Amino acid sequence: MTTKSSSLNKVFADLPVTIFEAMSQAARDNNAINLGQGFPDDPGPEDIRRAAADASLNGYNQYPSMMGLPELRQAIATHYGHWHGLKLDPMSEVMVTSGGTEAVTSAILAVVQPGDEVVCFQPVYDSYLPIIRQAGGIPRLVRLEP
Repeated sequence: MTTKSSSLNKVFADLPVTIFEAMSQAARDNNAINLGQGFPDDPGPEDIRRAAADASLNGYNQYPSMMGLPELRQAIATHYGHWHGLKLDPMSEVMVTSGGTEAVTSAILAVVQPGDEVVCFQPVYDSYLPIIRQAGGIPRLVRLEP
């Protein structure tokens, strides 16, 4: 039988509390505005919230394709074509994620092989190192200084 501590994933078990959680806790403790990450100060445009509620209430609530809804992928490709001059194939070159950390994780896991050395510029986003290690990579830290 293993003890609880020996069954923890070694890549993630010893991670410190993230700066985002530390700032959120400090804001809660001091009844302060949290400037540690982007918290909207209003619920967002009413028409978008109504459309989301309508979609949920009327059954458009199934899991999408793993790459994202084709209509959304097309809209993203169109946006990048218009604003950035990029020609993207929405079916093979656009993927929708739940957020930036998921996107970065997917990218790291896609390209980092066991034993690869990965250069990370410090200060480093807190999820990079454990994800690189999970992929079998070896982080090499380079401190940025003026």
